[in-house]
Amino acid sequence: MSWTEQPIFFVDFEGSRVSGVLEYGVATLLGGRVVEAATRLCAATGRVRAEDVAVHGLSEPELAGRAPFADEWEYFAGLRERGPLAAHYAGVENALLKGVWPYPRPSPDFARPGERIVEWGPWLDSARIYGQLYPQLASGKLEDVIAACGLQGELDGLATQFCPVERRRYHAALYDALAGAVLLASLAREPAVAGMSVMQLLALSTLDGAKRDALTQRELF
Repeated sequence: MSWTEQPIFFVDFEGSRVSGVLEYGVATLLGGRVVEAATRLCAATGRVRAEDVAVHGLSEPELAGRAPFADEWEYFAGLRERGPLAAHYAGVENALLKGVWPYPRPSPDFARPGERIVEWGPWLDSARIYGQLYPQLASGKLEDVIAACGLQGELDGLATQFCPVERRRYHAALYDALAGAVLLASLAREPAVAGMSVMQLLALSTLDGAKRDALTQRELF
């Protein structure tokens, strides 16, 4: 089965281990296009540093009275049961998610069809996938890859559809989640990549050669 037939949930968080998750964004990709999205602001669980506010634009007064991110357990556990999670440089999102809930409920292991695991991953990682498919790219930074691939207009169109007006920019959670989804959606227009399985994309999402070979061999046999 092609990966385009499987729901994939692009996740982005704004915040840090100090402040906790202050904003989340989720873009659902299916059939090579974004079909739905969700986002909200969350109460800080620690100090929001001035240098972080300068990046994401979220201050403690603005977040006061918001429900904490921990209230979203059912939503995120449900996403993980339905499909693989994805992010651009997924290690950051994985660490923040595990900092709140170390494990999800038992969920399908999309790297090993038919098996179940109790892990948030393995993650699809748009940064690693693009780095391996297009090694000529000068930078793996999200906005740089979007610009290099001529996808800024497509991203801004989706942002107009899904993002709050004041959060239609990089370092806003849903905008960044949409950017990652746009990168993967673009690959659905490449026949050689569109025909790949989820397992093959997961193999491209790791820099660990042994893990990549193990995933590839499992699919072959």
